[in-house]
Amino acid sequence: MTTVEATGPLRPRGVDADSRALVLSGWSTVTGYGVGRDALRDGLLSGRSAVADLEAAGFPGPARAAVVPGFKAADHLGRKGTRTMSRSTAFAVTAIDVLLRELGPEVTEDPERIGLVLGVGQGNVQAAMDFTREALTASRPYHVDAMRFPDTFLNRAAGQSAIWHHLKGPNTTIAGGRLSALLAIGYGARLCRGGHCRRLLVGATEEYSQARALLVDAASGPRDTPAPLGEGCLVALMESAADAAAAGRVPVATVLATHFRATPEPETGGAELAECVRAVLAKAGATADRIRLVAPLGEHSEQEEAGIRAVTGRSAMHWLHCRPLLGDAFAASAGLQLSAALAAGRHWSEPADLALVTGIDRDGTVGCALLGRPA
Repeated sequence: MTTVEATGPLRPRGVDADSRALVLSGWSTVTGYGVGRDALRDGLLSGRSAVADLEAAGFPGPARAAVVPGFKAADHLGRKGTRTMSRSTAFAVTAIDVLLRELGPEVTEDPERIGLVLGVGQGNVQAAMDFTREALTASRPYHVDAMRFPDTFLNRAAGQSAIWHHLKGPNTTIAGGRLSALLAIGYGARLCRGGHCRRLLVGATEEYSQARALLVDAASGPRDTPAPLGEGCLVALMESAADAAAAGRVPVATVLATHFRATPEPETGGAELAECVRAVLAKAGATADRIRLVAPLGEHSEQEEAGIRAVTGRSAMHWLHCRPLLGDAFAASAGLQLSAALAAGRHWSEPADLALVTGIDRDGTVGCALLGRPA
């Protein structure tokens, strides 16, 4: 077993800890419940599943999935420049647009100092398959729609989002499977603490497509019962607590630590997850009894719960299971878990309370993120 990434509250000597603390000052989301935090909060609090028949949602069925209802990029961003925009890219651009409008122009007044770290899956697999099919079946290999080619790039969503919103700081794409959003937070924390940017937009995006459904089906074994697919996006603003206070923004969470490991057998990854939970608690200087909310991935639910219980024991915690409600959103999975944790803030409302977002991915990545309430 190998430790593949670890991010904690490391600070240069002589720097005040409070001024170096990183917080999430705002967030926006696109989910199977709709666009925005309110849609997510209402769906979660009611326990309503976003999974529905695809034919009823305007997709070729008869399968079921949790797709964003009635989503059209032009409805949120205008018609100009959105005709060839993929759903995953449109989700990210829309979520950022909503967030920046809420936070105001001060956030981007220095575009060189605001960056973007965005988690994705395999890129836009539908675009890649369609483009390849055209090259093989057209009368000439070059008789393809060149406007569709950029969507085959892994960093299309991050690049297009930065261009659309004039973000000129670091621009990074993280392809880390279902834990991509947590990996993006860990990477973003290092960028901020290293002085590479003043603030960051961090998150992950994923879309439903027939091509993705085919890949999931092909990767499933004869005994597997894959969860209905989902899609969505989370984007949050990460900055220092000092900058948030200076701008008059009230943080929704403090980014305390992230930790990741790898396991050759995800089906027995509980022990590795327990090590990750112990690591983030140690970095934060916190005890397990302070964890009040847990948002697990749920792909290997028994192992995941066993790993968490091995550290927290019988601590009173609220368990927030997103997968049955929002489906398997692949790259956006941990982002939706994080969104749900922020939306369910009443379960960890005191300054000493902590929230834990965890995951054991079938590809062998194990990890978690620990969030706290700003004092």
